[in-house]
Amino acid sequence: MNIQGWAEIALTLGLAALIGWPIGLYMSRVWNGERTWLDPVMKPVEALFYRAAGVSPRQSQGWLSYAGALLTFNAAGFLLLYAILRLQAGLPLNPQGFEGVSPHLAFNTAVSFVTNTNWQSYGGETTMSTLTQMTGLTVQNFLSAATGATIAAALARAFVASRGEGVGNFWVDMTRTTLWVLLPLSAIFAVVLVGLGVTQTLQASAAATGLEGGSQTLSLFPTASQLAIKQLGINGGGIFNVNSAHPFENPTPLTNLLTAISINMLGWAAFFAFGRTVLARKDVRALAIAALVLLSLSGAAMYAIETQPAPALVAAGVDASANMEGKEVRFGVPASVVWAVQTTGASSGSVNSMHASYMPLGGALQMFLMQLGEILPGGIGSGIAIMVVMAVLSVFVAGLMVGRTPEYLGKKIEAREIQFAMIAVLVLPLAVLGFTAVAAILPAALAGLLNDGPHGLSEMLYAYTSAAGNNGSAFAGLTANSPWWNTTLGIAMLMGRFVPAIAVLAIAGSLVAKPKLAPSPGTLPTHGPLFIGLVIGVILILGGLQFFPALALGPIVEHFQVLDAVARL
Repeated sequence: MNIQGWAEIALTLGLAALIGWPIGLYMSRVWNGERTWLDPVMKPVEALFYRAAGVSPRQSQGWLSYAGALLTFNAAGFLLLYAILRLQAGLPLNPQGFEGVSPHLAFNTAVSFVTNTNWQSYGGETTMSTLTQMTGLTVQNFLSAATGATIAAALARAFVASRGEGVGNFWVDMTRTTLWVLLPLSAIFAVVLVGLGVTQTLQASAAATGLEGGSQTLSLFPTASQLAIKQLGINGGGIFNVNSAHPFENPTPLTNLLTAISINMLGWAAFFAFGRTVLARKDVRALAIAALVLLSLSGAAMYAIETQPAPALVAAGVDASANMEGKEVRFGVPASVVWAVQTTGASSGSVNSMHASYMPLGGALQMFLMQLGEILPGGIGSGIAIMVVMAVLSVFVAGLMVGRTPEYLGKKIEAREIQFAMIAVLVLPLAVLGFTAVAAILPAALAGLLNDGPHGLSEMLYAYTSAAGNNGSAFAGLTANSPWWNTTLGIAMLMGRFVPAIAVLAIAGSLVAKPKLAPSPGTLPTHGPLFIGLVIGVILILGGLQFFPALALGPIVEHFQVLDAVARL
C-alpha cells in the first residue's frame, strides 16, 4: 500500500460521483419532459417512434399497466435476441463463420442481456458473430439500461404526486432515456475510446507475427461502440472473453481510468436525478452518501487485502509485496481493486482482473457487495430504486422504535409498502441460497466446478449471487456452459431483475394515490447523519444476516485453510 494507490482509488470513486451530478440533473429534465439542448434533434425522432408504435405520449399509466408494458417489451426483446442467437449461422455479418448457439446457451444469453446482467457462459470472440454483437447484444445493452431508469422515474413521480393516479408512461420513459441520455453519451465515449486505441472494425481478424517469429490470428470486432454502452449502461458483458483485461478493449492506463469511472457514473447520476425529480435533494443526497461510504470502505478493505503477499509465496520465500495473481501488471493492484469494488457494488460485472484469483477475503468482499442488493450505486435507476426501498424499511424500523407511523418524502409508509419492500429484498437470498443449496448436491452442477472444497462452494455461490444480482461477473473456474448452469442461472437472473422491479412499481402505485404530507414535529428527519447511519445499518444487517453463513462456509473457511496450510510448511 502507498499514497499513490490510495489516491488512485479515491480519484476513481470521486470522479464517478462528481461527473454523475450534472448528468443526473440533465437526466431529471429528461424524465420530467423539460426542455433540453437535444430537443431540436431528438423530438422529431421521438415523435416518429410514437407514431409507428401507436403510443400516446400524454397518456399516464397506472402501475399495473406500466409493469405490463415493461414485461411485454422485455419479453419481445428476449424472443428477438434468442432468434438471432439460434439463427446466427445463416445471418449476414458473420465473417468468422460461427454456428448458431445451443438452445440452453441462447436462453441464458438472451435472458442475461435483457436483464442487464450480461453473464457470459461463452468466449465472445469465439462464439458470437459481428451481427450478433452489434444488433443483438449491443441493442439490449441500451434497452436493458433504459428499463432500469424507467423504474426509478415511475417511483419518483409517485413521491411527487398527491392523490394521483398514474406513474408515467413506460414507452415515453424508455424512449427518452435511450435517445436523450444513453445514445449521445455512448456515441461521444465511443469516439473518445477509438481515439485512445480501442479497436473499431468490421474485419474478422488480423494476422500478427510474435516476438519469436510465430504467426497468430487476432480476433477483431467493433469493440469501442459496444464498450461504451457496456460501461455507461452498467452492463458489463464484453466482446472478449477476458473482458476489459484485453488490450484491444483496454489498451492503456488512461482508457482504464476512463472506463473505470464510467462504471458508476450513470448509477450516481440516477441518484441525483431522483433527488431533483422528487424535490428532495437533501434526502436523496443522504442515500448517496450512505452508498458512497460503504463503497469507499469496501475499496479500502479490498486494497488492504490485496496488497498483502499471498501466504504461500511468503512460505516459499518469494519476495512479493502484493497479490498479483490474475491482475494485469500494466494496471497494478489499485486500478484492479477499485474496478472490482465498483463493478460488484454496481450491477456491472465488467472486469479488468480475474476475481477468482483474489485472496479468499477479497472474493468474499466481492460477493458481499453484490449481496447487499447492487445499490452502491447499482444500475441506472434500479440502484436508487432499491436504495429507496432500504430507506423505506429504515423509516419503518425507526417508526416501530418510537411508536409513530413512518413517513418518507412526504408519504406515509404502511403495511402494503412494507410487504412489497420485503418481496423486493428477499428474492435475492431466495434465488442465491436456494439454487446454491440444490447445486451443491447435484452431480450435473458439481461437474462444472474447477475446485472442490470451500473454493468450489465459492464458485457456485458467486455464480448465483452474480446472476440474481444482475451483475454478470464470475469466478472463472466455473464451466457454466451446460444445461443445468445455463438454465438455472437464467431463472435466477429473471427473478433478480423482474420481481424487484414489479415490487417497486407496486410500491409506486400505492404511494401515488396517497396525499403528499408536509413535515410535522414528529417526522423523522431523513437527511442527516443519524438517518445515514440507520440506512447503512439496515443494509448491512439484511446482507450480513442472510448471507454470512454461506460466506463462512466458502471464502472465510478458505482463508483459514490457506493460513493453516502455510503454517504447516
